[in-house]
Amino acid sequence: MVPAGLVAVTAAATDATTTSTAAVEHDLPGVDPEAAPELVAAPQAVDIAEVAHAEARQSPSADPVVKTVALPDDRASADLPAGPLGIPGIAVAAYQSAEEQLAVENPHCGMSWSLLAGIGRVESTHAYGKADADGNPIKAVYGPVLDGSLYGNNVIYDSDGGELDGLGGYDRAIGPMQFLPETWHRYAADGNGDGVADPQNLFDAALTAGRYLCDGGLNMRDLSQQSKAILRYNNSMAYVANVMAWSGSYSSGLAPKPSDLPRI
Repeated sequence: MVPAGLVAVTAAATDATTTSTAAVEHDLPGVDPEAAPELVAAPQAVDIAEVAHAEARQSPSADPVVKTVALPDDRASADLPAGPLGIPGIAVAAYQSAEEQLAVENPHCGMSWSLLAGIGRVESTHAYGKADADGNPIKAVYGPVLDGSLYGNNVIYDSDGGELDGLGGYDRAIGPMQFLPETWHRYAADGNGDGVADPQNLFDAALTAGRYLCDGGLNMRDLSQQSKAILRYNNSMAYVANVMAWSGSYSSGLAPKPSDLPRI
């Protein structure tokens, strides 16, 4: 279990919700929704995890270097077919890769790629829908500065000297799965086997999110335990409903109904 007050995570709005940042005990405003594009491509039955990174996949490092990797500005979005409901192919690859790795290291958890995709959809629309072939967002993903300047916003003082979130004085959530620096350091995983656990990288972030959700022996096959895990991201049943709706939709290829996406 995660100690109270350790985790705060940002929830970026779905099309039918407003943005919110989550802490274990508080709802907070979230990342800029205008940065997240509409994703409307038709579903395709493609095992994208086998298409992307098959040649580069290695065993995850047991003790990866935790850092945000500086990237050039001339990167291009990965050229992969979209998954169900237009989810970017590189994001599907990251979520499926995390599912495969978690099935080996924690089979009791029963983590599915679609549940990770539900989190990624609500938190950042899968890194704003644009990431390169290595899973790095074209535009870095950050939540608002947690300095109390926004209504309902927690005040969370700097925990890492700006090492991961680029800020001093206060923290902010980072990456497509929106972790606070302190939480990232606790659960950080190397999802693509490059020896680095980078919160901005989709492969690293997806595996880390899976470990976070599975922590404490939770079983995602049990809906009550799945709900308990999702509440770690945002202590809101509306948030849980949104994540589960998107997860189910990515599994079925059928878009969620507006009634399935209550305002967070």
